[in-house]
Amino acid sequence: MNFTTKKKSSNIVLLIASFGIVSLILWNTNSFFKKFKEEERLKMEIWATAQSEFQQSSEDSDLGNLHLKVFQNNRSTPMILVNKDGSIKTNNMPPDIALDSIELNKLIKKFGNENTPISIDQQGEHLARLYYGNSEVLNKLRYYPIALLLIILLFGTVIFFFFKTNKASEQNKLWAGMAKETAHQIGTPLSSLLGWNELLKAENINTEITHEIEKDIDRLQTITERFSKIGSLPKLDTHDIVKETKEAYDYLKLRSSKLINFSFNSQIEHMPVLLNHALYHWTIENLVKNGIDAMKGKGVITIEILEDGKNVHIQVSDTGSGIAKSNFQTIFNPGFTSKKRGWGLGLSLVKRIIEEYHNGKIKVLSSGKGGTVMQISLRIAV
Repeated sequence: MNFTTKKKSSNIVLLIASFGIVSLILWNTNSFFKKFKEEERLKMEIWATAQSEFQQSSEDSDLGNLHLKVFQNNRSTPMILVNKDGSIKTNNMPPDIALDSIELNKLIKKFGNENTPISIDQQGEHLARLYYGNSEVLNKLRYYPIALLLIILLFGTVIFFFFKTNKASEQNKLWAGMAKETAHQIGTPLSSLLGWNELLKAENINTEITHEIEKDIDRLQTITERFSKIGSLPKLDTHDIVKETKEAYDYLKLRSSKLINFSFNSQIEHMPVLLNHALYHWTIENLVKNGIDAMKGKGVITIEILEDGKNVHIQVSDTGSGIAKSNFQTIFNPGFTSKKRGWGLGLSLVKRIIEEYHNGKIKVLSSGKGGTVMQISLRIAV
């Protein structure tokens, strides 16, 4: 049995044990409720007997005192005594209720549903009928299981979210560790490539070849820098958002298919924003590549920059098939992908870069058959 199977079995055992404990508590509470209700019934029967005997032996002072003690000791159970002549007496109830006949009739009906009325007889003659309700303690005890279940549910919810958050934290650490290890592994052959390129230059090889190699080396260094920043708080510096976006745009335009038409528009010439150069370029690259995939390699990619006084908005548009409205939020979840290949981490990383590292916002601004518009919003630096 491996670790995963053991952990699953332990969770099942824990779940069954928890269910058993809750069931036992509820059963015990229900038993206590029934027993308490039976005791209240017995107390009411004693009270009814005392009422009958009190009327029969009112001349005996000792018995009268005993009956009075029985009457006086019952201070918790609400009662309505309906005499044979129709007169009504109340006990342990607000005084104003006795004056309201409509309310009294409602309570008589309610008490009759809660507890079977007790007939008070004397030598075969019907004297009165006693209606009584549940005491305050009994009413509280009735709702105790519900309160207990709510507490258990709340406690279970807290535990669930705790473990869910803990699991997400562990996954984030795992991904960050893998990213840093990837950056470290790329670093070794990258250093070697730098050396070989210098040797090629010394051999007077065609400078165009070594220049292109240098471009690829720079690209690998950029990728290494990106991966190394995952899981740690990146440094933000003031950059011109128009310049940085145009650089990322130009790089992607030169390396994309001729079937993709690129368009760049900006309402502003310059705008200072706190950015991490490598991560912001990675964000634009991910959004553009997603747009190209949505268009299946043929269409128009448009990048537009707008500002509203406090924020600058970078909109990346494509002419693809669009995104279902129900997936506007889901697409940013790790693992979500509509492609046959891929891990679905691109937009998840983009959201983390923009919202966690840059304190900005990213959303699907609009989407339909005509394409999708993704919008990044960042605060303007002052």
